[in-house]
Amino acid sequence: MGALGDVGLKRARMEVQKPMGVSWLSLKRRSGAQAALDPTRDNLRFMKVDADSTTLPDSAAAVVRLFGVMEDGTSILVRARGFHPYLFIQQPHWMSKVPNQVELERFRAELERKVQHLPRATGGGPVIVQIEHVLRRSIMYFIPGDPMIAFFKITVALPRHVRDVAGIIERGVDLDSGPLGRKTWEVTVDFVLRFLIDREIVGCGWVEIPANTYTLVAAAKTSAMQIEVDVQFHNIVAHKPEGEWLKIAPLRRLSFDIECAGRKGVFPEPEHDSVIQIANYVTLYGSTSEDPLLTKCVFTLNTCAPIADANVYSFDTERELLTEWASFLRAVDPEILTGYNIVNFDLPYLLDRARILGVSSFPYLGRIPSSITTMRNTQMSSSAFGTHESKEFTMEGRVVMDMLQVITRDYKLRSYSLNSVSAEFLGEQKEDVHHSIISDLQAGNEQTRRRLAVYCLKDAVLPQRLMDKLMSLTNYMEMSRVSGIPLGWLFARGHMIKVVSLLHRRAQDEMFLIPDLPRSNATGDGPQFEGATVIEPNRGFYTDPIATLDFASLYPSIIMAHNLCYSTLILPDDVQRLRVEDYTTTPAGHHFVRKEVKKGILSNILEGLLAARKKAKADLKAEKDPFRRGILDGRQLALKISANAVYGFTGATVGKLCCMEISASTTAYGREMIEKTKASVESLFSGSEVIYGDTDSVMIKFGSGKSLEECMGLGAEAAEKISNLFPKPVRLEFEKCYWPYLLISKKRYAGLYWTKTETYDKMDTKGIESVRRDNCKLVASVISKVLEMLLMDRDLDLAIRFVKQTISDLLQNKIDLSLLVVSKALTKAGDKYDAKQAHVVLAEKMRARNPGTAPSLGDRVPYVITKGAKNSAAYERAEDPLFCLEHSIPIDNAYYLENMLRKPLERIFEPIMTNVATLFSGDHTRTINVGTPRNGGIMKFAKVSITCLGCRSPIKAGALCQFCSPKEAEFYLKHLAATTSLEKQYSSLWTECQRCMGDICQDVLCSNSDCPIFYRRKRVQKELDETTKKLDRFHIDW
Repeated sequence: MGALGDVGLKRARMEVQKPMGVSWLSLKRRSGAQAALDPTRDNLRFMKVDADSTTLPDSAAAVVRLFGVMEDGTSILVRARGFHPYLFIQQPHWMSKVPNQVELERFRAELERKVQHLPRATGGGPVIVQIEHVLRRSIMYFIPGDPMIAFFKITVALPRHVRDVAGIIERGVDLDSGPLGRKTWEVTVDFVLRFLIDREIVGCGWVEIPANTYTLVAAAKTSAMQIEVDVQFHNIVAHKPEGEWLKIAPLRRLSFDIECAGRKGVFPEPEHDSVIQIANYVTLYGSTSEDPLLTKCVFTLNTCAPIADANVYSFDTERELLTEWASFLRAVDPEILTGYNIVNFDLPYLLDRARILGVSSFPYLGRIPSSITTMRNTQMSSSAFGTHESKEFTMEGRVVMDMLQVITRDYKLRSYSLNSVSAEFLGEQKEDVHHSIISDLQAGNEQTRRRLAVYCLKDAVLPQRLMDKLMSLTNYMEMSRVSGIPLGWLFARGHMIKVVSLLHRRAQDEMFLIPDLPRSNATGDGPQFEGATVIEPNRGFYTDPIATLDFASLYPSIIMAHNLCYSTLILPDDVQRLRVEDYTTTPAGHHFVRKEVKKGILSNILEGLLAARKKAKADLKAEKDPFRRGILDGRQLALKISANAVYGFTGATVGKLCCMEISASTTAYGREMIEKTKASVESLFSGSEVIYGDTDSVMIKFGSGKSLEECMGLGAEAAEKISNLFPKPVRLEFEKCYWPYLLISKKRYAGLYWTKTETYDKMDTKGIESVRRDNCKLVASVISKVLEMLLMDRDLDLAIRFVKQTISDLLQNKIDLSLLVVSKALTKAGDKYDAKQAHVVLAEKMRARNPGTAPSLGDRVPYVITKGAKNSAAYERAEDPLFCLEHSIPIDNAYYLENMLRKPLERIFEPIMTNVATLFSGDHTRTINVGTPRNGGIMKFAKVSITCLGCRSPIKAGALCQFCSPKEAEFYLKHLAATTSLEKQYSSLWTECQRCMGDICQDVLCSNSDCPIFYRRKRVQKELDETTKKLDRFHIDW
């Protein structure tokens, strides 16, 4: 085990147990922060990072714990005491209109007897702590006269009592004085969220505790935080995230990656395979005064050669490695734990492996030393992302931010491998070592283990680089501030919790209560309503500028303009009790009161969000500091996303407050507005035509021969005139023109995007360049090039010639194999699929050939479609691209043309050409027939003979036949030139791969099939071997 030197971390924290005798003192934050604090003089100000609740031995009630960081980086835990959970029921009709304290206490005592069997708090106090008479309104439905209703606020001892008491009430309770109603309000509000709402604390918000209101916890500290205090909850003051309080405290981020010793043909399993390396990359975020890099290190099993820019710590046993890594994490004490796929692989693997090895000190990875880190399976559903499974960890005070989940949620990409994502956003590839050869590197020497460590380190560094490049942490922190929920909830819980928080916060301000509605449509198969309007496209290639008008925040503005809300919805039986001028009937047939009578809570929420976004954008424009600009940009984006999420929340049938009347009315108004916009444009502007419209935008052709400048002026004029036809805040905006514009079909178009007349901004496409990975890269490459030629070069003939040449190259085997590879994940065993899948059949075929190198569950399986028997299915002809290269198996190029290229090309050229079929017929479609290798039948007995390298006639030995021998020098030089050319190509590709892996002295082991160089290098290597063998046949002795 190597001795550890000073790795340059700036701060120190409380002592950590070091079972192996290793000192991590240099890793910790500074000590003595609590000793320097004077509770009688010093206010405490900190940014809240995480929050949870617990029950302490000395407390009869739950305690809310706020984990935070002070402005100087000091960590702090605040234990807020005295806050109790509560629920509401409607006041029983048999009680006095305004019951006195005696009546309330009698009611409390009677209800207490009904719940006396429930578990008690410490000290055996009552379950029902207090009952208060309050006046509130239910958020559901507008009642004529808008009366306040009498409710009982039932305060209970512990968070678990809320659901227990509610369950008893909902099943029916008869007290001595009379029966209770069975309906409850606000039972499902999480206890921590309830506390944050009541104290107006938002996620990642700044909190202050005045001097003389808190007590330092010294002897009985329960956490690893530098400062720990007790405070009564009402003394906590929250600062709104505005102005000075937009700042971000210095946060420690630990990004890590593990490597496991896999077995041949089997993906690593914690029951059998060791953890052999853990790479770590620790930085400071949110502080501009210090070097952000704190340490970069790797823990290795067995010796490892030094690495120039990292510390290497080697251990003799896996138990030591895991023990010391856990100590390292506790010493670094990060607020943010990140990596790539750590939620579903690295963290579960480490926890399982430590359990199997009996490393009892390992699973204490949170900031409460006595609390074991546990994990549980979770499932999240949404219309945008479908249903997916994940895991949630109890790691108090830390936020687990898996960059794979972040990027999968926020970006639509062809591939989500770390390699592909890095190439997309960082513009660089990385070496990809397949798990099947990791054990060989580990079993080698310190140099091979160093190579593995360099690879592991890069996988730890890249997630943080992606986080910084994409501003992911900043954006999610601002979303946490906007929605009000803790940062970690954004990753571990569903999307609806954000709107739930906004709704409860506003409801409390306006004295509304939210009922607990049954989730009757938990599968999402509830009532459906008609979606948005799509105006039938007038397909074609437009060389005149096309103006585009967009409704700004369409659905939020409809909700505000027409006062659509739970609180303004009128029950059918109540409509007759209102004056006609007091309500509107939506195009969907539902009734809502006008804002003059009662303004809806959703309108107020949306107005607040959009006003805050307007301010953030104005501040962004004026701000000069790059870091604050990033915060403001993340804030305006979070406000926009939150406003748009409100509509989706009302229509989510799997949600807790679904209201189809609001959703259906919103889309009905949207359809009406698109149709009205089309009619108005064509009426107000002579010769104009709306050629397409989709949900919240219309595309307009203002006649023929108009210049771009004229079109932009008319677009701005049309937006202003038509906006006046709709109620505020509905507003049409003109932002762009497309010129030229290719309109293919509904939701499929492309054009050059102009916002100013000097030059276009970009080429914009929708629905054309698919990101689906079941298409090969050739499709995206060809479509992109064709669109460039049509839109940028404006040359149809050039595009046609390019397509014909590409088809010719494809049919003559001149297309690089990497462009023909399709890649799919092997997510389950072959017999679990409903139908035969190409990648599954191929995986089984490869397993039969060589179990050691065959794909395992979780791997991506690259394949190509090869030639085969007539009428054979495509899945039967799927083959490993490397196997095809090594055995010269011909590709079925006609399959790629007919099944992958043809339809996308037809869609693009049909609006432009009169006869698209000419693209796929003619001289350019001649093929080179490559015979399919036959290894069975009579071919088993066939003997391959050598042929003359000049005329290809059979010969017994040598390079040339007797007729070509006189030209031996000419043929030799020809093959020598070919060999030299291939050597140069191979050397160039090899060097590029070495640079990618960061070592020009090591062999290339990369198996990154997403990289185009991978197959090119393999192809050139095979061709070089063949030409070298031919050259050797000349037997020239220099």
